[in-house]
Amino acid sequence: MTETVSILGGTGNLGFGLAVRLGGAGYSVCVGSRDQQRAEEAAQRAAHLVPSGTFTGSANADAVGKADSLVIITVPFASQLATLKSIADHWLPGQVAMDATVPLATAVGGRPTQLIQPWQGSAAQQARTAIPDHVGLVAGLHTVSAAALLDLDEALDEDTLICGDDRNAKAVATEVLQSVEGLRVIDAGPLPMSRLCEGITPLLIGINIRYKTHAGIRLTHLTH
Repeated sequence: MTETVSILGGTGNLGFGLAVRLGGAGYSVCVGSRDQQRAEEAAQRAAHLVPSGTFTGSANADAVGKADSLVIITVPFASQLATLKSIADHWLPGQVAMDATVPLATAVGGRPTQLIQPWQGSAAQQARTAIPDHVGLVAGLHTVSAAALLDLDEALDEDTLICGDDRNAKAVATEVLQSVEGLRVIDAGPLPMSRLCEGITPLLIGINIRYKTHAGIRLTHLTH
């Protein structure tokens, strides 16, 4: 039986790009959204781009229940807490959450090259306050471009840094993410390190604007 991964906010650019990549890698993907119809339409678009994949669309709360192990959160910072609170009662035993939220200043009318700092320290640490304690939490995907994900003709050839306090949760997230061709997962330490990882996003956005590209990061001299 094919494992199902759910992506909350899967109708957005990052979530949708990740959905088509994971669908192409052999996972069944449930696209989650606040709006059921939008989720179903996104799933249909994904199936058109990746005919070999399996995609379904659901409201966010239902999408959580459909995940076998991993639920990926790709919602904007402005709606992160509201989304997590709306699904708080739908988590299943053994599930892992991976939060890709970045607290960009666009949430308060600023620029995408600027960062705001939640009082908890980072968006991922804020997520931890709204996710039940029995659900393992990992932060990641802050440096992966949605446009690069959607360019299915090219392997990514880049790294993503993940942070978290739960070793098993990191293992679950790593196995799923590394199914994407060209994406290598690097353990960047405990959850508080997410503050630094999230800060790379506006830096890369500025670089990509100046150089008109979709740059990611690649760490050197690692043996795996």
